[in-house]
This record gives sequence, structure tokens and C-alpha cells, in this order.
Amino acid sequence: MTGNTRFEDALIMAAHLHADQKRKGTDIPYISHLMSVSAIVLEYGGTEDEAIAGLLHDAVEDQGGPPVLDEIRERFGDHVASIVDACSDTDVYPKPPWHQRKEDYIAAIAHKEPSALLVSMADKLHNIRCILSDYRQLGDELWSRFSAGRDDQLWYYRSLADAFLKYGHGPLATEVDRCVTELEQLCKAE
Repeated sequence: MTGNTRFEDALIMAAHLHADQKRKGTDIPYISHLMSVSAIVLEYGGTEDEAIAGLLHDAVEDQGGPPVLDEIRERFGDHVASIVDACSDTDVYPKPPWHQRKEDYIAAIAHKEPSALLVSMADKLHNIRCILSDYRQLGDELWSRFSAGRDDQLWYYRSLADAFLKYGHGPLATEVDRCVTELEQLCKAE
């Protein structure tokens, strides 16, 4: 990626698109999540296209739907756009009901191409690490920041971990599973 401005351009685009967005229930700028996902992608051997998709994986879902996907395709190519599209659980507003979106996302894991699976696992790993860290500090108060409660969140992340182990394999899927298991154990202990 040295000397290549595509990644830098994607980082700028992500920063602009998500400029006013914060992580749920916090004052943490949303760009921190996008940079973390991209970093995890690179740490697990991802390509530049995959790292760029990591930066932009929530752009369609949260910042404008199909027109944003068209812009991503124009600026970064079909491969990046296809990864972003595969990592979006919806491109419509208002969003469909939470549970149905999550069931559909889990079912789609079996059909994701390897690049989309990598970005998806990196996204969910960063999310579950943050949830785990926040749960250690806040306990059950944490769940109030989500539209779905504790049991639904635990179901979702366990279902993701199981699907990643089945279809994603490798150390990244194992790390997602390890973090989900740790969260489940903490929740049972309280």
C-alpha cells in the first residue's frame, strides 16, 4: 500500500461519511470502529481492497444506501463495492426490523466470498471486543444502548461465531468465537 492513495482516499471518504456518527451509547467517533476493522483485516493478511472495504463496510448501511454503493464502485472498483455490499445488512431506510436483518445476515455468511467473509469477521470481532470490554465496566447497563436486548445480542453473536467457524475457519473465526464465549461466560456469572 506504500505510495498508493486509494487507501488514503477511502479513509477520507469514511471520515467524511461518518463525521457526525458516534459508537452506540458513547462519545467515541465512529471512524475508530472503521479504522479498527481495517486494521484487523490487514493483521489477518487482507489485501488493500479488503482493507478499503473495512473502512467503508458501514457506508451503505448507515450513510446513504445504493447511491453510496455506486460512489464506492466508481471510486474503488467492483471488488471493493461487492465486499461492502455483502457486509451491509440493509441498504434501505427505514431499516427493516432488527431480528429479521440479523437472521438474513447470518444466513448469508454461508454464501459470502472469502474477501467479504474476512471483512465481516473483522467487523464482528471488533464489535464483540468492544462489547466485552464495556460489559466488564458497565455490566447489564451496557445492553440499554442497543435496540435489541442482552439475550438477542448474545444470540446474534453466538450465531455469527458458529457460522464463522463453519464457513470462515482459521484464526479470525476462532478469535470471534473465543470473545463470544468469554462474554457468554461473564453474563452467566452475573
